[in-house]
Formats: sequence, C-alpha cells, structure tokens
Amino acid sequence: MSVVSGKRNKKPLPFPTVIQTMDKRTYWLLGAGLLGAALLTSGRSIPKQAEPVGNFDINRYVGTWYEIARLPTRFEKNLIRVTAQYNLNADGTVKVLNRGFHQSKQEWKSAQGKAKFRKDRNTGALKVSFFGPFYSGYNVIAIDPDYQYALVAGENLKYLWILSRTPSLPEPIKERYLAEAERVGYDVSKLIWVDHSPASDR
Repeated sequence: MSVVSGKRNKKPLPFPTVIQTMDKRTYWLLGAGLLGAALLTSGRSIPKQAEPVGNFDINRYVGTWYEIARLPTRFEKNLIRVTAQYNLNADGTVKVLNRGFHQSKQEWKSAQGKAKFRKDRNTGALKVSFFGPFYSGYNVIAIDPDYQYALVAGENLKYLWILSRTPSLPEPIKERYLAEAERVGYDVSKLIWVDHSPASDR
C-alpha cells in the first residue's frame, strides 16, 4: 500500500506510521471472530502447517460467535466480552460485525467489515477486510460437526482465535484445539482467555 500525504514530492509514509496515525484517530479493529487483525496480506493467507476445513457450510457458520481466546493484538487490547456476528449478504459475501467492551474506557467498541471466500465455498478459507481494499486471511482450521466451536487461524502465526456459540468452552474441545494450534506452530501460552462475565460479577 502506498499512502501519500498532501504534496506529490513527498515519499509514501512507512506502514507503521500509517498504523500509528490511525490509532490517534481511534480507528481500531476487533479480531474475533476477528477477523482481519492485519490490514495487509503477506504473500500467504494461512500459516504453512495449517489447512482450512473442507465440507464447510457458510449457512451453518453465520450467526453469533463468542471469542473465547485470542493471541494479543493492539487492535483488541483491553477488550472483553468480544463477539462476532456474521450474516450473508445478497452478493454472497459475509457481513462481519465485531463488538467488545473496552475495560479502561468503560465503553463498547464495534467494527464492521466484509469477508469473501478465497477458494470454493465448501472450503473454510476466507479473507476479510475492515479497511477498504485490504484483506487478511481468515481460516477455519477446525470446527465441530454441530458448528458450535471453531478454531480460526489468521494469515500467519500472530493471529489465532478460539470461538464458541456460548461464552464457555468444554474442556475436551479446548484441549483438542490447543493441540491443533500447537501442531500448526502457534505458541498457545500467549493466548488471552477472554472475560465474558457480567459486569456485576467482576
């Protein structure tokens, strides 16, 4: 991406500077269900050892998911009670609405984006954008037969999410997904386990 400021003779801003500028304007992205914690793709859209699930059914996948765990990203810093809402658009793309409560600011934050399939619609390999034409990999690499729990890999080993239809996750599913994440190469010791308890319980 090339970002040019006012005068034509100025060099494009380096991408980290663009990110810092966006932060000052309070532009942030949720990753849950996260789709798209990164704004630029890196050549690959999925970690080398990961494989998106086959026989994927987007009609069963849409709806509300709770973010159970995630790797730390600046875009989700201080967010709890994070959810992702997916709905099908008429053109076959997926509307994404991510929402979370910012602990220090004591307010709800939300971000809306769009996801598309990278391959055929029977493979859980998608890409998502929250910022113009820039997409990042979103890969369902494990899901149960009832579409109640999902393990989602981003484009590289910096992005990983564990999702559930409810705010909790059964221990056998947790162990299975952590083992799969480790096999792919993720450092699961860095996972943040998202607080979904009501405010009155904290």
